[in-house]
Amino acid sequence: MSRDAHLFGPGPKRILALDGGGVRGIISLAFLERIEALLAARAGREARRGGGPAAPPFRLGDYFDLIGGTSTGSLIATGLALGFSAGQLIEMYLTLARQGFRGARWHGGILIPKFRTRPLVELLKRQIGETTLGSAQLLTGLAIVAKRLDTGSVWVFHNNPRAPYFDPAGRDPQAVPNRDLPLVNLVRASTAAPTFFAPERIEVARGVSGVFVDGGVSPHNNPSLLLLMLAGIEGYGYRWPLGAENLLLCSVGTGEQPVAHDPAALTAATSATVALHALTSTMNDCKWLNQALLQWIGVCPTLWPIDSEIGDLSDDRFGGGAFLHYLRYDLLLERRWLDRTLGLAATDRELAALAQMDRPEQVERLLELGRAAATVQVQDTHFPSRFDAVANTGAGAGPA
Repeated sequence: MSRDAHLFGPGPKRILALDGGGVRGIISLAFLERIEALLAARAGREARRGGGPAAPPFRLGDYFDLIGGTSTGSLIATGLALGFSAGQLIEMYLTLARQGFRGARWHGGILIPKFRTRPLVELLKRQIGETTLGSAQLLTGLAIVAKRLDTGSVWVFHNNPRAPYFDPAGRDPQAVPNRDLPLVNLVRASTAAPTFFAPERIEVARGVSGVFVDGGVSPHNNPSLLLLMLAGIEGYGYRWPLGAENLLLCSVGTGEQPVAHDPAALTAATSATVALHALTSTMNDCKWLNQALLQWIGVCPTLWPIDSEIGDLSDDRFGGGAFLHYLRYDLLLERRWLDRTLGLAATDRELAALAQMDRPEQVERLLELGRAAATVQVQDTHFPSRFDAVANTGAGAGPA
């Protein structure tokens, strides 16, 4: 199925949203590995029932009509949209952990970035090459979330040919078409976490460059709500019908450690430390606001408790109807949750290390925990058969 068949063809639509989280992105890949295996088995059963020739290897880019991500999620989303399997991306992440997180000779995190940019760019170029956002190599819809720091605005780069800035010649002749932007630069921009990596400059109009940083320093480190807006708001050009029968959104996290600071230590902390905790807690607030809203407006078989006052919203429905079929998979890096949910033990010290976004030596353990959580959480029944890929494999309606 082509990109345009995914974007403009008939039938229900499927969205995959991938959180930011540094090296903890390998947790997302553990969930995606499980989702891919379940959907591949289903696709194989359908192929055998049809009696046709053996199909090519199943990829999540075959199933989902739009795959979007923030920061590390943008890297995974790009790989999936290019036809990589979850297993191939896991191997890439293990390489990234060894080679992509190389410290600068002199760094303090605040004064200059902690990691050098070149190793990450070289790895991205080996995997992505010179592919642009408008390339036919992309199997499906792709959205990459970044923050343009010089204007303070969120930018979502996506490959919908009906979008205003995909080819804006008639609207703004000076603008650089999004279709011509190299994926390497877009992923670099989305992963340019302040203090970790340097910002990325991208030419957005003739003679005008924007300064982009990690999309996680916006309300959209969890890009689920933004991707729902992309699908449904008229101006973005998708115009997909909403409703639990029409739209599936699968959101995958990168793990979370519940916040628990010592009040006395926090009161005595430096202003910089308090500011850092305030920023990270704001990002966490945005994540849980996403979660609460999507559980409120959708049919959700994977409910998470929001807080002790409103619970998991299982008895609530915004406006009396559902706007989507919503799934959320994630891992809590918390001792009681790991023991109760997965039967696994971990010390507080180990969990503190696992929660860091920049500890590449932890990726194997993160992968182990992610796979255990995926086995428990991800069920075949979460993906209703009405959302199985339609038989039409043509080019769809095509861009208007």
